[in-house]
Amino acid sequence: MKACCVAIIIGWGFSLPAYGQSVEDARTFRAGAATSVITPAIGTSINGGMQDRQVKNVHDETHARAIVLDDGSTRLAIVVSDLCMIYRETLDKAKERAHELTGIPVKNMMMSATHTHSAGTACSVFQSDPDPEYLELLSTRIADAVVRANENSVPAKIGWGVGHEPSQVFNRRWKMKDGTEITNPFGEGDQVKTNPGVGNPNLLEPAGPIDPEVPVVSVKSAGGDHIALLANYSLHYVGGTGAGEISADYFGMFADKMAGMLETEHQTPSFVGIMSNGTSGDINNVDFTGEQHTVSGEYGQMQYVANVLAAETYKVVQNMEYRDWISLDAVQQEIELGVRLPATEDIERAERIVDKAEGPDMESLEEIYARETLLLSEYPERKSLILQSFRLGDLAIAAIPCEVFVEIGLELKDKSPFDSMFTISLANGYNGYLPTPEHHALGGYETWRARSSYLEVEASEKISREVLGLLGQLKQ
Repeated sequence: MKACCVAIIIGWGFSLPAYGQSVEDARTFRAGAATSVITPAIGTSINGGMQDRQVKNVHDETHARAIVLDDGSTRLAIVVSDLCMIYRETLDKAKERAHELTGIPVKNMMMSATHTHSAGTACSVFQSDPDPEYLELLSTRIADAVVRANENSVPAKIGWGVGHEPSQVFNRRWKMKDGTEITNPFGEGDQVKTNPGVGNPNLLEPAGPIDPEVPVVSVKSAGGDHIALLANYSLHYVGGTGAGEISADYFGMFADKMAGMLETEHQTPSFVGIMSNGTSGDINNVDFTGEQHTVSGEYGQMQYVANVLAAETYKVVQNMEYRDWISLDAVQQEIELGVRLPATEDIERAERIVDKAEGPDMESLEEIYARETLLLSEYPERKSLILQSFRLGDLAIAAIPCEVFVEIGLELKDKSPFDSMFTISLANGYNGYLPTPEHHALGGYETWRARSSYLEVEASEKISREVLGLLGQLKQ
């Protein structure tokens, strides 16, 4: 998966046992999958906006979607939840509950959020705060998905491959023509503009690349029924929902579409399709040149994106080779990183702005980020976070608890000791955006100091170094 210019579909053969395992030594490989409903209550908060919103209706239920894999000696659990982001503390509670009920080690559980912007609030970001009862429900229901997937485990076979879909990903950070004024909420000038507007006459060029790959892991029962599918795409949410409506965005629509295309609608236990968020911190679904095909109307564009990705994923699955057994492994590392705390003069400026605001809600970007400055001033100087990597045979999956910039994901693929690997973002917690130092120097929304972007400027380099170290351990 290293090169972006690969053919449309790549499959890896499985003619030899992995890591010196002889055929005689091979044990039974098992897998199970399940979902658990995590839809929030009407009247509670929706994550994903500068202003808080309340749930008025439910367009489609949101879920925690889980896969459990078992090579006979090691079990791994992968859970992807329809949430914008989720606290590490909530996931830690879910892991402990799942461990108590299944025996799966906590370090062998990878739990992430999709980043849909139309789900229940599970983190305090900008002016949205979670309902404590909803956090309790999440820790229970996410654990339940693991437990149910474990109970559904049957003899299975597994395969993986990668598709290529460049048409739905666009770098949303743009360099603008000379003379274009770009002022941030702190009264300073930026060198790039995030989401500059379709057809903006001052557009110069995107400030970064895209990752068009669609990695796919597929699990079937020994009898050939599709159990689950895990895909990954480096694309933010699509959006376009009804006001106050809950939706899993294209991530959920993709799961439903795959169930139909693989003809699993009446299967028991139910097939579980999963689309995880890749490294999409600076990527969205808007072509600012105005040349992209779009679908008008509520939910139209997200359905279109889901259909395009499902079609590409289906082609990968049709050309996939499955193996009856692979070995599994998991490693993780907890690291501490510095926090970009505001200086005394930043706090004093923020206090003046908030005092002048009519309130209680902050309206302008200047007011919103002044409030964020005051909240961030109460943060500790350092934050602890979990980095994690799984090995599925000779496929590696990295997990980072941030909105990871695409450059970082591409570098990890390029430098990984595994020929095939991908990264799941917003995994095992939430620590804001993860730009590179070069993007910090350019400025732009993703770098603006707030609870949504607070790690030290060198965080991406330190995280990448640690992740590559974990991948190296797995390769050995």
